[in-house]
Amino acid sequence: MRAHLARVDAVLVQAVIAAALSFAHLHDVASAAGQGGWKAWAYPISVDLLLVAAWRRLRSGEAKAAGWCWFLIALAASLGANIATAGLLDLDQVPAWLRILVAGWPAVAFLGGTLLVHSSLASHVERSDVVDQETPEEIEDQGDAVLAPAPALPAPPAVEPVPTPETTSPPVAVPAALVEHARKVAAEHHARTGTAIDTPTLRARLGVPPPMADAIAARLT
Repeated sequence: MRAHLARVDAVLVQAVIAAALSFAHLHDVASAAGQGGWKAWAYPISVDLLLVAAWRRLRSGEAKAAGWCWFLIALAASLGANIATAGLLDLDQVPAWLRILVAGWPAVAFLGGTLLVHSSLASHVERSDVVDQETPEEIEDQGDAVLAPAPALPAPPAVEPVPTPETTSPPVAVPAALVEHARKVAAEHHARTGTAIDTPTLRARLGVPPPMADAIAARLT
């Protein structure tokens, strides 16, 4: 918490220093351009207000192109005053073009502030008008549509059960030599007993598992 307050305090101190220096430079340029007295103090306020209005427009997320345009214009005015008072311009012999810019700045700042503020208010009023255009009957109909029960869905078609590996047994591969040997065993059993050999006896004589014995018995029939 203390570290956060330290960062905030540093930013605030830096902002106060930058605002004070920029304010003084704008005052000096306006005064050198023939705007004496209270008028020289009004110019820095005008530039700072235009910067604030443009920044608020950028923060709102609406018409960012206009916000950036007027923000750069106000920033150019502030930076221009800072550079002009850094010794690059003789304030005792101000050129005519700078006097024209300083004299025309109030109209430019008023136009920019009006466009930024009132266009934002107009967009909010239009959105509120769209909401107010809904009549009570439309709102009631929307409420009835939400509260109305949903239509019953048709029953899904019956799905036949898919046989699982537990219910189906894969075919057993029986070697041909084993089948021939089983035929000999079956013939010997028939000759000795006079009856056909059954599956359990065949399985016992051959020593094979039950599934293979069933497959061999099916081949013998």
